[in-house]
Amino acid sequence: MNKHIFVYGCTLVVISLAILACGFTLNLTPEPPAPTSTPRLEVTEQPAPQVIVLISIPFEETSETPPYRITAQIPSLQSRQGSEESRVLLFNQLVDGLVRGDIDSFRTSFQQNASNPLVVMGSTYDLQYALLSPAGDVMSLKFDINFYSDGAAHPGSYSLTFNYDLAAGQQLSLEQLFLPGSDYLERMAAYCKEQLNLRDIAYSEAGADPILENYRNWNITADGLLISFDPYQVAAYAAGPQTVLVPYGELQLVIDPHSPLAGFVE
Repeated sequence: MNKHIFVYGCTLVVISLAILACGFTLNLTPEPPAPTSTPRLEVTEQPAPQVIVLISIPFEETSETPPYRITAQIPSLQSRQGSEESRVLLFNQLVDGLVRGDIDSFRTSFQQNASNPLVVMGSTYDLQYALLSPAGDVMSLKFDINFYSDGAAHPGSYSLTFNYDLAAGQQLSLEQLFLPGSDYLERMAAYCKEQLNLRDIAYSEAGADPILENYRNWNITADGLLISFDPYQVAAYAAGPQTVLVPYGELQLVIDPHSPLAGFVE
């Protein structure tokens, strides 16, 4: 009898030690786990990225009487939001007006000043453009026009520029880039004159004087303001058109910190 009690007691001790080793928990009849619900994920719809691309629309017009041929590449913006997006629509209206206005002027000139009899093969006009600004909200276009009027001694060329702030939805003027009342024109003119004077072009200083008309053709590039001077403006026709890249560092003190140029100044 005592032997059985001893064995039974030892058995209880072993069981108790096993329970302690397992972390003091022994569920003889485990309860079913509490019901859980699948967490609901909050999905926030992100607006589709705005994609605006610049395309070219070809233009061609020919005439037999008087004979002339007009060709052009007209830049146009297309938006994922639709062509009626206001800032895109305004850009296209302004650019189209600029190009077609120039074409209309030459068409009238060709018609009114046609050679009679024909001297060569008629008159020609061709307009091409380049986007000079880096990727971003600024669209800076440079148009290069080459033309020939029948009977003229040689062909001619000139440039037009167009600068547009997509973020603001407006065309940019040169004075908008600089602090009001600052001497930005004087600074640009001084740098341009210094650079032009280094070239063997029979440089004419008056065409680079600090007046807005002399700096009507400008473009925003990654490295500075590109100033374009047409033939005859700062040099003889034979020297061709001239350009000067004015580094932003030369203009840093007069750039308006709220203008599109501020992002280019280190």
